[in-house]
Amino acid sequence: MPQQRKCTIAYNTIITAYVKAKDIFTARHLFDEMQRFKRSRRSMVSWNAMIAGCTWCGRDDMAVRYFQDMVREGKVAPDDGTLAVVLPACGRTGNAAAGRWAHEYACKMGILDSSVHVANAVVDMYCKCGDVSSAREVFEGMQQRTVVSWNTMISGFSLNGQGIKGIELFRQMVRPGGEPNSVTFLGVLGCCAHAGAVDTGQVIFQIMQSEHGIEPGIEHYGCMVDLLGRSGLLEEAHALIQGMPMSPNSAIWGSLLSACRAHAGLGIAEVALKELISLEPWNSGNYMLLANLYAETQRWEEAGDVRKLMRRMSVQKAPGQSLIEEPSSS
Repeated sequence: MPQQRKCTIAYNTIITAYVKAKDIFTARHLFDEMQRFKRSRRSMVSWNAMIAGCTWCGRDDMAVRYFQDMVREGKVAPDDGTLAVVLPACGRTGNAAAGRWAHEYACKMGILDSSVHVANAVVDMYCKCGDVSSAREVFEGMQQRTVVSWNTMISGFSLNGQGIKGIELFRQMVRPGGEPNSVTFLGVLGCCAHAGAVDTGQVIFQIMQSEHGIEPGIEHYGCMVDLLGRSGLLEEAHALIQGMPMSPNSAIWGSLLSACRAHAGLGIAEVALKELISLEPWNSGNYMLLANLYAETQRWEEAGDVRKLMRRMSVQKAPGQSLIEEPSSS
């Protein structure tokens, strides 16, 4: 084996070990050293390790810069693995310009047509950057689509508040006998919530199990609570929670509480807050909301009981939180 290749492999092994340990500083030092050291050369593995390492360490911006440097240097051409990492990084940072650059590179090199994984990543990137029209254009031009492709586009419509289009795409997906999965239903139920399509959402929730054999999980129930709550159907949302086959979590009760605050559902808000306090006894915000709910309805004794409970549980009021005080009788 040539000496240069041996050195390159050794560097790549050490760089990979450092990025897995999330020591990106040392990994960067070694990566830069490779360029100066004549007995080694930065290979595809070197670049991909650095780009992936940056994303593992939460430095998506740095991952994008390394990708751009890789293309500009021109010694090693990014492959589908590179793009599958850098495109999500562009989406997470909202860097549409870099994402479009990566998309154009994938088109130029023929990677977009040959890798459905990269095409899915391009669609997801555009959706996360708010460019739904470009995402739809790429989706429609895909030579092959997997369930991930459909899920990405449907969820993208939900993310960008275009619920009706997401529902239409779901119908298009299942019409030829396509098989959605549990993630598909999360996306389309989110679309129903954004569109205020209560009846459609309830039908989709029912056929999820009856026609597709998918047992709704707690996330699906959460979508339904959100859908009903946004439409002001607080009693129905509460009844759904009570009938769940699993114990509702804080996200479920929090969703119901948000709906109650938007639609002045004081009675159910009280129930939701008590459940949240039971699930999150350390969260001062829930106590404060319940105490202020009582104060706003002149239930001063109950507001005082909540404050006593906070003291008994040693729960400290967070900075910026305030309690409504009982007016002085003088």
